[in-house]
Amino acid sequence: MMHKSKKNWMRRMWFLLATIFIAAAVWFACLWQMIDRTAQEAGPRHADVGIVLGAAVWGERPSPSLRERLDCALQAYRDGYVRYLLVTGGTGEGKTLSEAEVMRAYLIEQDVPEEAILLEDKATSTYENLLFSQEVMDEYDLETALLISHDFHLVRALYIAEDLEIPASPLGTKSQVLSTTYYKAREVLALAHWQFTRLFA
Repeated sequence: MMHKSKKNWMRRMWFLLATIFIAAAVWFACLWQMIDRTAQEAGPRHADVGIVLGAAVWGERPSPSLRERLDCALQAYRDGYVRYLLVTGGTGEGKTLSEAEVMRAYLIEQDVPEEAILLEDKATSTYENLLFSQEVMDEYDLETALLISHDFHLVRALYIAEDLEIPASPLGTKSQVLSTTYYKAREVLALAHWQFTRLFA
């Protein structure tokens, strides 16, 4: 009798684990599809400011991946979609300049006027990028934003902007220097974590 009870318990346990695994796989697939769909639908739209989300810097220069975001922002600015570019990102460990300072220097090299570049240099995460950028927007009386990043990053950025009540549209660049599959998978996990924590916020 005890053996039969233990066997039934094991079956229920395996069924529960299988259910959790299948649910997680479906959730993962839905988030992956959401990232793809947002990337396909994203495009330049008129806004008061383009928020360029920070990424790694190499010394005092933007990394190749950060340069991709900056070049995307440059095109939007030159095409007249935004009046300002807001560069956002703090100082990484062992760095002397913040991501935002490096980004501003690059944009100035590309002939963007200094007065068209706004700076947020405290953020250490995507959430802080947008939280602190919102403060800058309020300071300059800017209402709408174009979120500029790699295409796989846009969904989470939009979720955060929505939570902060920032009217925002996405503009993404497809990376030629990053492993898209790896970073999309990492972004799916980050997005899942963000959605999970929101359930208990």
